[in-house]
Amino acid sequence: MVTYKCLGCEKKVPLTMMGRKVRCPYCGGKIVYKPRLAPTKVIAR
Repeated sequence: MVTYKCLGCEKKVPLTMMGRKVRCPYCGGKIVYKPRLAPTKVIAR
């Protein structure tokens, strides 16, 4: 199951609760992101 996290209230939001609009159902925040399990390293060149 895909879960996202709200940037405003920090609650987990399942994909089924978001529907067609990308908004947090708890606080109405517009920024919802998918947290990464492993850290990603970026090499600057």
